[in-house]
Amino acid sequence: FGLGVPVILRNSEETESSTRVLKKRMRQVKNPFGLEIPHPATASVTRGITLTPDCLEDCILTCYWGCSVQKLHEALQKHVYCFRIKTPQALEDALYSEYLYRQQYFIKKNDKEEKYCQLPEDAQVVDFGPVPRSRYPLIALLTLADEEDREIYDIISMVAVIHIPDESYRLSCRILYQYLLLAEGQYHDLKQLFMSANSTAPSSSDMSPGERSTDRSLLEKAGLAEDEPELHEENSKDCVVCQNGTVNWVLLPCRHACLCDGCIKYFQQCPMCRQFVQESFPLCSKKEQDEDESTHI
Repeated sequence: FGLGVPVILRNSEETESSTRVLKKRMRQVKNPFGLEIPHPATASVTRGITLTPDCLEDCILTCYWGCSVQKLHEALQKHVYCFRIKTPQALEDALYSEYLYRQQYFIKKNDKEEKYCQLPEDAQVVDFGPVPRSRYPLIALLTLADEEDREIYDIISMVAVIHIPDESYRLSCRILYQYLLLAEGQYHDLKQLFMSANSTAPSSSDMSPGERSTDRSLLEKAGLAEDEPELHEENSKDCVVCQNGTVNWVLLPCRHACLCDGCIKYFQQCPMCRQFVQESFPLCSKKEQDEDESTHI
């Protein structure tokens, strides 16, 4: 370069990192239970809550209001060491009936009908005290109704810890924890994956006319209002790096699912949050991807 300075010329194609991220060994199991809160904004301890179960088999939904925090976690440990929580009665025995009120519903296979849960008025409960609390507002237990199904599925029940706002603590309604209980005695904390998307803003079709006009007036005051663009279909399957491959890899511990099979080998840090990646696992194998593509063709 004219000065005799030693340099290393690297091939521009050699961009792959020499350090590989560990591929986590995964075991695929079928989860027969699903539970959602369709209207979290309207839920409260006094007004009750609506739950939507979505199960692959006939199930029983049992709701426990004011369940003891300590007794619930003791019950989960008993599932590991003593006996399996396959039925509502098994959980109640493990809890020593440390809850205020119980409701139960039979859920038909693939039935997504909303179930309304509410404390009775004579319970006279308007809050569960200041934080930290000794009782969870609501515990939802899903168990398989048919005894034969319990021999087929690895996951035999699901426990959901639900926060519901009250007079003392107005944090919005949400599922705090979900535990999957396995027939062998383990239990796992179900975690959300953070998926990439082209647009995270709600579309104007999901907003009421009043909300749209309010938002537009605020934009006009700020001088940012533009003609309303055409709606584009949101696509959460594109890799955030190449924008072409299908997202297939989950990065741990941040749980961002944002990379395709081609880009995963180039990153030691998550491209979304820059956290160092300790492990990663694929959402589906190469064989499953080929089978899925052939099905679409």
